[in-house]
Amino acid sequence: MTLGVLAVLGMAFTMFAGFWTDWLWYRSVNYSSVFTTTLWTKIGLFFVFGLLMALAVGFNIWLAHRLRPPLSAMSMEQQNLDRYRMGIAPYKKWLLLGITALVGLIAGASASGQWRTWLMWVNGVPFGQKDPQFKLDVAFYAFDLPWYRFLLGFGFAAAILSVIAAALTHYLYGGLRVTSPGARATAAATGHLSVLIGVFVALKAVAYWLDRYGLAVKSSDFRATDNWTGLRYVDANAYLPAKTILFCIAVICALLFFATLWRRTWQLPVIGFGLMVLSAILIGGLYPAIVQKFQVQPNEQAKEAPYVEKNLEATRKAYGIDGTKVTDYSGTSKTEDKTKLRDDVDSTASVRIMDPNIVSPTFQQLQQIRNYYAFPTNLDVDRYAKDGKDQDTVIGLRELNLAGIPKKNWINNHFRYTHGFGAVSAEGTSADAQGRPVFTESDLPSKGDLGTYEQRVYYGEKTTTYSIVGGPQKEIDYSDDNGEKTTSYKGDSGVNLSNPVNRAAYAVAFGEPQILYSGAIGDGSRILYNRTPKERVESVAPWLTIDGDAYPAVVDGRIQWIVDAYTTTNGYPYSSRTTLGDTTADSLTATNDNRAVVAQQNQVNYIRNSVKATVDAYTGKVKLYQWDTKDPVLKTWMKAFPDTVEPKSDISKGLMDHLRYPQDLFKVQRELLTRYHVKDATTFLSGSEVWQVPDDPTNRSGSAVPPYYLSMKMPDQQAQAFSLTTTFTPNGRDNLSAFMAVDAEAGTSDYGKIRILKLPTNTTVNGPKQVQSQFNSQEDIAESIRLLRGGDSEVEYGNLLTVPLDGGLLYVEPVYVRGGGLKYPLLRKVLVTYGGQTAFENTLDEALNKVFGAEGTSPEPPADGDTTPPPTSDNPTVQQALEDAQKAFDAGQDALKKNDWEAYGRAQKDLEDALQRAEDAQASASRPGGAGGGESKPSGSPSGSPSPKPSS
Repeated sequence: MTLGVLAVLGMAFTMFAGFWTDWLWYRSVNYSSVFTTTLWTKIGLFFVFGLLMALAVGFNIWLAHRLRPPLSAMSMEQQNLDRYRMGIAPYKKWLLLGITALVGLIAGASASGQWRTWLMWVNGVPFGQKDPQFKLDVAFYAFDLPWYRFLLGFGFAAAILSVIAAALTHYLYGGLRVTSPGARATAAATGHLSVLIGVFVALKAVAYWLDRYGLAVKSSDFRATDNWTGLRYVDANAYLPAKTILFCIAVICALLFFATLWRRTWQLPVIGFGLMVLSAILIGGLYPAIVQKFQVQPNEQAKEAPYVEKNLEATRKAYGIDGTKVTDYSGTSKTEDKTKLRDDVDSTASVRIMDPNIVSPTFQQLQQIRNYYAFPTNLDVDRYAKDGKDQDTVIGLRELNLAGIPKKNWINNHFRYTHGFGAVSAEGTSADAQGRPVFTESDLPSKGDLGTYEQRVYYGEKTTTYSIVGGPQKEIDYSDDNGEKTTSYKGDSGVNLSNPVNRAAYAVAFGEPQILYSGAIGDGSRILYNRTPKERVESVAPWLTIDGDAYPAVVDGRIQWIVDAYTTTNGYPYSSRTTLGDTTADSLTATNDNRAVVAQQNQVNYIRNSVKATVDAYTGKVKLYQWDTKDPVLKTWMKAFPDTVEPKSDISKGLMDHLRYPQDLFKVQRELLTRYHVKDATTFLSGSEVWQVPDDPTNRSGSAVPPYYLSMKMPDQQAQAFSLTTTFTPNGRDNLSAFMAVDAEAGTSDYGKIRILKLPTNTTVNGPKQVQSQFNSQEDIAESIRLLRGGDSEVEYGNLLTVPLDGGLLYVEPVYVRGGGLKYPLLRKVLVTYGGQTAFENTLDEALNKVFGAEGTSPEPPADGDTTPPPTSDNPTVQQALEDAQKAFDAGQDALKKNDWEAYGRAQKDLEDALQRAEDAQASASRPGGAGGGESKPSGSPSGSPSPKPSS
């Protein structure tokens, strides 16, 4: 008995610990209303529907027992059951309570899982849009119909369980007979069961009526799409009238069952039920098949066209692609003298040669500083101002890496090493002489262009374990030349552990008894957990779908994680469904660990980026901002959870500068636009203009190419805009069919505007895979690649960027080399192609000059009256510097052949110093620009010829 009591108390405290720690966490992030609203909704649904089910089943068992025949009227068959009746007689009440409690618990648990459905139904906001068939507001399908279907399903379950329970009770007490001669059921049993079956048939009538509306959100396989949603010709002209007829038949059949209360015979109800089943087969199945075969198929396009147009309109609205601007684009330049286009490249796009998905190991090697720091597998692209101009920047946080702790134990893992330190950023459009990133924020503590900010990172994508901070145990802050610095957490995040009940609860919840008695925990100790940005936003807003990629930004003196969140529904009439997990997967989610696939396999047919969320990297504070002010789904959830979402007007300018168009929404939209870029039903049905998202040509994952952020301007734009871009190819082919870009710069009038450049179908323009094959097939490029792969070096292809330029398409791809003792990739070459011309050079400038046939920038002649002498080799200092440069270059080439990268690095440094001396000696000589338009530096490429003209 003692052990049993202790076991029950242990289980009770374990359940209490889970509940109590959840409550403490929600209170610590100031979202306790989310916890209480969700909890009370679940409790209410559990008790209401659990009680209804228990009452329904219990009442029918009690009624069947009350309607039992007298013992004298029982047959021999029923008398044989007497021992069972006598066996349960002493426990009848307990057995009744047990059965009803069991079915009530099961039903209540099932109903509590419908808390979202209930809250959406009771708080639903009109869409202001009506479906084209029934003229009902979309809110009926999105908010009301799911709840009605749940109620119907609950009613069916209650009716079936009641029939089973009543039938068993009647049989046990003689109301029903199986083998005995004579009547099979008493009049009381007949009336009771017929009423219950009548209730079931009446519910079936309601189901037929709701099925009529369900046709507007029904999915089916149809021609150009496997997830077609909405009525087709056969639905409107066969299934819809069939459902109405079946509804009427079911109502009549239910009345016949109810009539047995007076007639006491099964004859008419059985005939009616048989008629309903036969009608369901003939009217609900055979008739639509005949209509499809003999009316639709002979003239499908004409019959289906009106319904396809409804689907096209609804799908484009539901996914926010109805404003897409499709423009014809020739794909070939009309300018004969391509040299004139060279200067247009810089004004058209800030070509990013730092691939954030490649250079993370370079950041790691050069800026990790300590082994207990790490960068994410994929860095992020953002915009930061420099010299008054926004520029594309690759950024990552130096996060905590527990795997790099020198000595692992419980104290070190959870008390000493608690946080990362600082952001590291680099120019996206340039590299230094050795192919390394040009850092704009670096070192430890970080310093550079980002200004002064709180650098400690307690919350991040790699912070997946709990830490206990703020108590007597000091934390390692960072290390410098003077040794390790310590700190103590000053934020108010986390849960206070000074309360022994809290400590005991967390010891149980985390399975770590040391939390209960450790001396390292004292006054001020706080436990931090749920520390990744994604799980924090998911926890405080469980009704949102979270984007797979959170990204950091330095905003107003703090590091903020920015998380895009979506509201979705699968109840938008006529809008075709898509599976989010499949649609948002690409080559990055297939090969890297920190780019999660959004929502796994959730199917939706409506999506909005309605919320922008932030998570403070130091305090963990979560803020939700209303982004889409017109979204009725968000308004519904804001009614259900008031005061959790802040108005859009509260977004500061500093934060607005770093908000961007989310990748997962873009990937969903581009997948839909492979079919829904057309607006007429005939073209849609023919399938002649179906596109596909090409596979990523830079790797062998076989997955879709990811979209790329890039500052560029489309043909109808006057200036560059931060954009998210992708390409399309025809279905089953590799040539290019379209280029798509969306204005990703928040706070601008064109934000979210989708532009598609549609290439002609009667000519072929090389797509990404063909361009990559062209790169690899040219002999001189192939030979250069082979040389770069010498020894144990590896060649890694960066993002293949596409830029529309003067009617043609410019492709740019950085090429990195990793090897020769180096553990990280360095930019060594740049591939460029335009109009059939291809270049593989050391720098972007050189490659562009070669493709467009332009010479490098040359010194301008001195103006009248200018007495500054032009560059000349008569200057002995210049001559000596150039001779030293030649020697350094030759030494670098010898080191390259021997794969001696250390000697190569020294030679490049000598080359840079020599060229700098020559440049200083000829101060009046012009200084040409580099690849990224910044300050020029000597070339650090492994091939080429020495020149006194530096380039970056």
